[in-house]
Amino acid sequence: MTLRLCLATALILSSAAAGAVTPDYTDDRSTPLAVVASLYNALNRQEYLRGWSYFAEGAVTDYPSFREGYQDTTVIDVAFGAVTSEGAAGTIFSTVPVAIGAHRADGSEVFFNGCYTLSQVQPAVQEIPPFRPIQIKEGHLRPAKSLDIPADACNANEP
Repeated sequence: MTLRLCLATALILSSAAAGAVTPDYTDDRSTPLAVVASLYNALNRQEYLRGWSYFAEGAVTDYPSFREGYQDTTVIDVAFGAVTSEGAAGTIFSTVPVAIGAHRADGSEVFFNGCYTLSQVQPAVQEIPPFRPIQIKEGHLRPAKSLDIPADACNANEP
Protein backbone atom coordinates (compact mmCIF):
# COMPACT_ATOMS: atom_id res chain seq x y z
CA MET A 1 0.00 0.00 0.00
CA THR A 2 1.49 3.33 -0.94
CA LEU A 3 2.07 6.18 1.46
CA ARG A 4 -0.36 8.28 -0.59
CA LEU A 5 -3.12 5.71 -0.01
CA CYS A 6 -2.20 5.59 3.67
CA LEU A 7 -2.53 9.35 3.93
CA ALA A 8 -5.87 9.20 2.12
CA THR A 9 -7.02 6.72 4.75
CA ALA A 10 -5.86 9.13 7.45
CA LEU A 11 -7.87 11.93 5.87
CA ILE A 12 -10.98 9.78 5.83
CA LEU A 13 -10.46 8.88 9.48
CA SER A 14 -9.93 12.50 10.42
CA SER A 15 -12.97 13.81 8.55
CA ALA A 16 -14.77 14.12 11.85
CA ALA A 17 -12.45 16.98 12.82
CA ALA A 18 -13.44 19.08 9.84
CA GLY A 19 -17.19 18.63 9.89
CA ALA A 20 -17.95 17.07 13.28
CA VAL A 21 -19.37 14.08 11.42
CA THR A 22 -19.09 10.60 12.87
CA PRO A 23 -16.93 8.55 10.48
CA ASP A 24 -18.42 5.47 8.83
CA TYR A 25 -17.89 2.21 10.72
CA THR A 26 -14.72 0.40 9.68
CA ASP A 27 -13.65 -2.94 11.18
CA ASP A 28 -10.98 -4.41 8.92
CA ARG A 29 -8.55 -6.95 10.36
CA SER A 30 -7.08 -8.08 7.04
CA THR A 31 -3.74 -6.21 7.18
CA PRO A 32 -1.68 -4.59 9.94
CA LEU A 33 -2.40 -1.11 8.56
CA ALA A 34 -6.14 -1.87 8.39
CA VAL A 35 -6.13 -3.02 12.03
CA VAL A 36 -4.51 0.20 13.26
CA ALA A 37 -6.80 2.30 11.02
CA SER A 38 -9.78 0.40 12.47
CA LEU A 39 -8.51 1.12 15.99
CA TYR A 40 -8.59 4.85 15.33
CA ASN A 41 -11.96 4.54 13.59
CA ALA A 42 -13.33 2.94 16.77
CA LEU A 43 -11.82 5.65 18.96
CA ASN A 44 -13.21 8.42 16.74
CA ARG A 45 -16.64 6.81 16.97
CA GLN A 46 -16.21 6.50 20.77
CA GLU A 47 -16.52 2.72 20.47
CA TYR A 48 -13.89 2.06 23.09
CA LEU A 49 -14.59 -1.65 23.62
CA ARG A 50 -14.11 -2.25 19.89
CA GLY A 51 -10.88 -0.22 20.01
CA TRP A 52 -9.65 -2.23 22.98
CA SER A 53 -10.46 -5.47 21.12
CA TYR A 54 -7.74 -4.88 18.50
CA PHE A 55 -5.06 -5.45 21.15
CA ALA A 56 -3.76 -8.87 22.14
CA GLU A 57 -4.60 -9.99 25.66
CA GLY A 58 -2.35 -8.21 28.13
CA ALA A 59 -1.04 -5.73 25.55
CA VAL A 60 -2.85 -2.77 27.13
CA THR A 61 -4.34 -1.89 30.44
CA ASP A 62 -7.71 -3.15 31.61
CA TYR A 63 -10.74 -1.95 29.66
CA PRO A 64 -12.03 0.66 32.16
CA SER A 65 -8.61 2.35 32.26
CA PHE A 66 -8.30 2.18 28.46
CA ARG A 67 -11.69 3.85 28.03
CA GLU A 68 -10.97 6.48 30.66
CA GLY A 69 -7.81 7.45 28.79
CA TYR A 70 -9.92 8.84 25.93
CA GLN A 71 -12.64 10.65 27.91
CA ASP A 72 -11.42 14.15 27.07
CA THR A 73 -10.54 13.30 23.44
CA THR A 74 -13.05 14.34 20.79
CA VAL A 75 -11.28 13.44 17.52
CA ILE A 76 -7.99 11.81 16.61
CA ASP A 77 -6.24 12.62 13.32
CA VAL A 78 -3.82 9.90 12.25
CA ALA A 79 -1.07 9.58 9.64
CA PHE A 80 0.65 6.30 8.73
CA GLY A 81 4.16 5.49 7.63
CA ALA A 82 5.34 2.50 5.63
CA VAL A 83 4.45 -0.87 7.15
CA THR A 84 7.20 -3.48 7.47
CA SER A 85 6.66 -7.20 8.09
CA GLU A 86 8.79 -10.27 8.70
CA GLY A 87 7.98 -13.86 9.50
CA ALA A 88 9.25 -16.16 12.22
CA ALA A 89 8.10 -19.70 13.08
CA GLY A 90 4.59 -19.44 11.65
CA THR A 91 3.96 -15.89 12.86
CA ILE A 92 4.24 -12.64 10.93
CA PHE A 93 5.30 -9.56 12.90
CA SER A 94 4.60 -6.12 11.45
CA THR A 95 5.33 -2.57 12.49
CA VAL A 96 3.10 0.39 11.67
CA PRO A 97 4.59 3.86 12.22
CA VAL A 98 2.00 6.48 13.17
CA ALA A 99 1.57 10.10 14.11
CA ILE A 100 -1.59 11.30 15.79
CA GLY A 101 -3.16 14.61 16.65
CA ALA A 102 -5.62 14.27 19.51
CA HIS A 103 -8.21 17.03 19.73
CA ARG A 104 -9.36 17.55 23.31
CA ALA A 105 -12.73 18.68 24.59
CA ASP A 106 -11.19 21.98 25.74
CA GLY A 107 -10.22 22.80 22.12
CA SER A 108 -6.52 22.02 22.48
CA GLU A 109 -4.64 19.53 20.33
CA VAL A 110 -1.72 17.34 21.35
CA PHE A 111 0.52 15.32 19.03
CA PHE A 112 2.18 11.95 19.41
CA ASN A 113 4.20 9.68 17.15
CA GLY A 114 5.51 6.18 17.45
CA CYS A 115 4.89 2.63 16.40
CA TYR A 116 2.50 -0.27 16.75
CA THR A 117 3.78 -3.85 16.58
CA LEU A 118 1.27 -6.43 15.39
CA SER A 119 1.37 -10.19 15.08
CA GLN A 120 -0.47 -12.69 12.94
CA VAL A 121 -0.29 -16.41 13.51
CA GLN A 122 -0.57 -17.94 10.06
CA PRO A 123 -4.26 -18.83 9.61
CA ALA A 124 -3.47 -22.21 8.05
CA VAL A 125 -1.63 -23.41 11.17
CA GLN A 126 -4.33 -22.37 13.64
CA GLU A 127 -6.13 -25.56 14.68
CA ILE A 128 -7.44 -24.79 18.19
CA PRO A 129 -10.25 -22.26 18.80
CA PRO A 130 -10.56 -19.40 19.12
CA PHE A 131 -9.19 -18.11 15.84
CA ARG A 132 -6.69 -15.28 16.40
CA PRO A 133 -6.79 -12.48 13.81
CA ILE A 134 -4.03 -9.92 13.41
CA GLN A 135 -3.57 -8.32 16.81
CA ILE A 136 -1.72 -5.31 18.19
CA LYS A 137 0.97 -6.70 20.50
CA GLU A 138 2.24 -3.32 21.66
CA GLY A 139 2.19 0.35 20.90
CA HIS A 140 4.63 3.05 21.85
CA LEU A 141 3.65 6.68 21.38
CA ARG A 142 5.61 9.67 22.56
CA PRO A 143 4.83 13.40 22.59
CA ALA A 144 5.54 15.17 19.32
CA LYS A 145 5.14 18.61 17.78
CA SER A 146 3.20 17.69 14.65
CA LEU A 147 1.71 14.88 12.55
CA ASP A 148 5.17 14.16 11.12
CA ILE A 149 6.40 10.59 11.39
CA PRO A 150 10.12 10.40 12.14
CA ALA A 151 12.19 7.95 10.10
CA ASP A 152 13.04 6.02 13.28
CA ALA A 153 9.43 5.81 14.59
CA CYS A 154 9.62 2.03 14.84
CA ASN A 155 13.26 1.89 15.88
CA ALA A 156 12.88 4.15 18.91
CA ASN A 157 10.18 2.23 20.76
CA GLU A 158 10.74 3.90 24.09
CA PRO A 159 7.53 5.41 25.47
